[in-house]
Amino acid sequence: MTNTESSRHEGFTAEERAAMKDHAQELKTASRRSSKADKAAEAEREVLAKIAEMKESDRILAERVHAVIAANAPSLAPKLWYGMPSYALDGKIICFFQSAEKFKARYATVGFSDQAKLDEGTMWAAGFALTEVTAEAEARIAALLKQALS
Repeated sequence: MTNTESSRHEGFTAEERAAMKDHAQELKTASRRSSKADKAAEAEREVLAKIAEMKESDRILAERVHAVIAANAPSLAPKLWYGMPSYALDGKIICFFQSAEKFKARYATVGFSDQAKLDEGTMWAAGFALTEVTAEAEARIAALLKQALS
């Protein structure tokens, strides 16, 4: 790296810092809950509240993705992860929804963590751009969930 390149590096973006603060708050909140049932119910309320806060275009997508995940992967528990709706198995994130607005991206994303069993050869997709949740997109998400949990 040249001196010019290193002098321009300013560390994390404001959006990345905000996501890290969200995650720290999520950890604090989760540690204060009493029972497992309370934790699960509160986590789902937090996910739905986060979705409700999104701008309309992202909210519509996130609501549909949430419904598809709930219908096709009921073993996944909704929870916030870096301020994003995510879905975990035994506490480990399997998939998440990232709104376009969160990182000022061109499109929303449905992503899968390294815990998802999507492995296919030496290279495979772990994130999928989402501009509309059509019947075809719902079927693709459902198939990815099935594979991720296999």
